[in-house]
Amino acid sequence: MVLFIDTNIILDWLQNREPFNETSGHLVQECIKENFDGAMSAHSFADLFYILRKDFSAEERFKLLLLLCKHFKVVSENKLMIEFVINYEKYKDLEDGLQMECAKAVNADFIITRNINDFKISKVPAILPEDFIKDHCAE
Repeated sequence: MVLFIDTNIILDWLQNREPFNETSGHLVQECIKENFDGAMSAHSFADLFYILRKDFSAEERFKLLLLLCKHFKVVSENKLMIEFVINYEKYKDLEDGLQMECAKAVNADFIITRNINDFKISKVPAILPEDFIKDHCAE
């Protein structure tokens, strides 16, 4: 099963954001253990490097990103995707639109996010981390 992981899930885990860090960390670990095929967009890496600058040194951030690269498929955006998202009137947010297109490109089964309302028009169903764990992870 392919899980497209939204940037907020990785941030919850790395920034230890309560009360989301436990479920987000669990899902990341499931992907690292290869119980699921995790995928992330290429632009999430730049976002993470920038956002985490107050929490981790550049060296630490590079190590974290390399860990994610090792265990997650990285889905690159291209000009056609960007143009499609910009021109498709139902996409109201560029970043969310690119996340949906990347999830579709990797044939993800789910987008794991805390912002499921942002993904209502997605062809790939969005699900909260706790709901995915409840429905798909062994106790």
